[in-house]
Amino acid sequence: MQRRLLDILACPIDKHYPLTLLEFEVKGEVVVEGVLTCSECSRYYPIIDEIPVMLPDNLRNRKEDIGFLEKWNSKLPEAVVHGGKPWSL
Repeated sequence: MQRRLLDILACPIDKHYPLTLLEFEVKGEVVVEGVLTCSECSRYYPIIDEIPVMLPDNLRNRKEDIGFLEKWNSKLPEAVVHGGKPWSL
């Protein structure tokens, strides 16, 4: 995901802007792995292989989200790991 996308991305659930970006793996100006969080509704949106997964809860892949949470558990904020929606560890 290009960092400049933060200027246009909003939470798909409550339309809150801006989202917070946490970068875990970066190549130049591209965020390869990271997470976008919404401070309004406490949802998180993983960035996996440069793609932000910003789907509504009912369209998210539970297995993919749990794998993401387990992989980056030590770098994620407590609110995401234990209280973030749609799933938490």
